[in-house]
Amino acid sequence: MGKQESKDSPKGQSKGPAQQKLRGKRQINKEVVDLRTLLIHCAQAVAADDRQLATELIKKIRQHSSPDGDCTQRLAFYLVDGLEARLAGIGSQLYRKFLEKRVTDEEVFKIYKLCLAAFPLLRAPYAFANKTIVEASRGQLKVHIIDFGICFGFQWPSLIQQFAEQGVPPMLRITGIDVTRPGFGTLEITEQAGKRLADYANMFKVPFQYQGISSRFENVQIEDLNIEEDELLIVNCLYRMKSLGDETVSMNSARDRVLKIMRRINPKVFILGVVNGSYSSPFFITRFKELLFHYSSVFDMFDANAPRDNEARKLLEGRVLAREAINIIACEGAERTERPETYKQWQARCLKAGFEQLPVDPAILNSIIEMKKAIYHEDFVADEDSGWLLQGWKGRVMHAISKWKPNESCSDQ
Repeated sequence: MGKQESKDSPKGQSKGPAQQKLRGKRQINKEVVDLRTLLIHCAQAVAADDRQLATELIKKIRQHSSPDGDCTQRLAFYLVDGLEARLAGIGSQLYRKFLEKRVTDEEVFKIYKLCLAAFPLLRAPYAFANKTIVEASRGQLKVHIIDFGICFGFQWPSLIQQFAEQGVPPMLRITGIDVTRPGFGTLEITEQAGKRLADYANMFKVPFQYQGISSRFENVQIEDLNIEEDELLIVNCLYRMKSLGDETVSMNSARDRVLKIMRRINPKVFILGVVNGSYSSPFFITRFKELLFHYSSVFDMFDANAPRDNEARKLLEGRVLAREAINIIACEGAERTERPETYKQWQARCLKAGFEQLPVDPAILNSIIEMKKAIYHEDFVADEDSGWLLQGWKGRVMHAISKWKPNESCSDQ
């Protein structure tokens, strides 16, 4: 996809002297606008409630940003919406409108295909998690995966295939947990995922059972999971813990309560994938700057790996990331649901909840590094630190995944 870049970058061509002068002038005008600095100044004006200055800066940012431009212009186009909503005090209403815009199945599949083709950030954790599950399941007759945040169930077809390749696959049960979303029926997402996975398992002749649970993670009751004594239990949660409340929402935070539920399930292995971010500060300017640094890397990654006119890229930026940015910039309290932490903070939470960290398997790490080299851009990073498989872009760590087991020396929480 990076090969398309030349198409998207206008090249200098021979022009008449007058046209060259005009083009040169336009170029200078564009270069003197530092959109990132303008965004920070605008955030400071919004924080100080300097409405006149903030309005002027919003206008200037809009003049120089575009959903079709380079990575900085596109980023500015979406972040300025959040700043304007915060200034007007309508962040919650705008965010709810975003949630109500139904993303069709077709759009979801387009985004998913782009993410697999252009970035390793999904393929690598799926490989890590599924290889971990296959290793833990050797010799077992029944495997029960409790997936907190199953959504469309994209992680599991490759696992079903790997089980089928074993000759005599185990009985696979998946309990898919997800919250009700605006624009969808109560169990519509989780049930559709179950039907697709059942069809897939049938195709590969893997015995399969599924149940969908529509619930907030912190409200899950262990008896609802229908755990059976003779099955191997796996708890899986990839990139969904960031939406749970932290200590700024409630002293007994939702994320700690969910980890305690996971510990009480007493799985053989718990697999946790997190977005590595520092943009959940209660202080708005600190939060905005961290968001700007993180999203600058994300949009730069998109620019290097997907054409600017790619429809799935526009959907990913305009629907998913724009919605997140509105929430982070313009919502506060319990309404701000995008609250990522660093992997080191999650490590401390897991230890406190009664889990013991398992090391990254060197063979899995090497296979992911080789996959990255063979398929993806050279600026993608994959490394290991303190038992976490890290992934990032040009040195910035974006995602981290790890595996855990219950610490037997800790009593059930």
